[in-house]
Amino acid sequence: MAAKKKVKKKTKAKTKPKKRVAKKKTVARKKPAKKKVAAKRPAAKKKPVAKAKPAAARAPVLKPVKPAAAAAPAGQRVGVVTHYFNHLSVAIIKMESGMLREGDMVHIKGHTSDFKQRVQSMELDHVHVPEVWPGQSFGLKVSEHAREHDVVYKIPS
Repeated sequence: MAAKKKVKKKTKAKTKPKKRVAKKKTVARKKPAKKKVAAKRPAAKKKPVAKAKPAAARAPVLKPVKPAAAAAPAGQRVGVVTHYFNHLSVAIIKMESGMLREGDMVHIKGHTSDFKQRVQSMELDHVHVPEVWPGQSFGLKVSEHAREHDVVYKIPS
């Protein structure tokens, strides 16, 4: 028996449709207008300069007088206000020198605040303490508004 061979059909190659190329339209452009050159004017004549007056005729220069420096409040500087909690009326004070106990008088002085009060309540890390030492930051209940960078003085009693 004779084997039948499969006949391969020839496939036509797919042809891609040709792309239409849009022709660019040429637009006639206007040439920029030339700037008109203004006629040069003759240079203005210089005015004569007034001569300096002799030194004796000049008015003396007054130097501003500086006000006398405000004297530091009486007492020893013990610390600085680093923060103020408005809703609690508590000032956080960083001790710099000396020691502070309950019952001591302090003077808090700053740019806009200046008041004295007796130390009644001090807290260190949310714990009530009777005294604080240099290097510690503590909370002090204050009677008036204190601001950052206000200086705290201990008044001898």
